[in-house]
Order: sequence, then C-alpha cells, then structure tokens
Amino acid sequence: MDAVNPFAERVLDLVERIPPGRVMSYGDIAEYLGQGGPRQVGRVMSTWGGGVPWWRVVHADGTGAPDHEARCLARWREEGTALRGDRVDMRRARWDGRSADSQEVP
Repeated sequence: MDAVNPFAERVLDLVERIPPGRVMSYGDIAEYLGQGGPRQVGRVMSTWGGGVPWWRVVHADGTGAPDHEARCLARWREEGTALRGDRVDMRRARWDGRSADSQEVP
C-alpha cells in the first residue's frame, strides 16, 4: 500500500469531520480542498478510507460507494440521513464544510 500523502491526509481529515446524517460528494471534497478532483478523492477513499466514515462520501447523484451500496444505506438510515429512495437526498443532506454543525478544516 502507498504511504499516505498530504492530499490524502487532508481528504481523510475532512471526511472525519462530516457530521452524522450529512454527506459530501467526491467532487465537493476536492472543491473544498481546492485540490484534485472526484477521481483523486475516490482513490484516497478506496485506498485509505476504511478508518473514517466513508459512507458519508457519495457520488454527486447521492449513490454510495461502488459495491458497498447496501452498507451505505444501512449507515444512512442509522444516522437519519435524508434519503430519496435508496440514495441520499443531496439537497437536504449535503454538508458544505463550513456550517456550525462541525469544525471547519483549514
């Protein structure tokens, strides 16, 4: 496994701060950090994301991590995440990284 790089550390730090019941898309994370893109965030999550609340990182359409959809859905229901069927309701559950319900990441 590759060593965790500074970009990966920033991604993982941000994911740890996403409040329960809220989500960010892969692209939201890249945009917030001002670095990389959705694919780079996805690579970080697939390589090192097991120790953080990975189910709070979703595709822009509200679907969960590939091959983990059922586990995501169970976690979202457990946390009270706003859903539309078996997807996250992005309009209601998206976290901007700046709201008062968690710490801001520099």
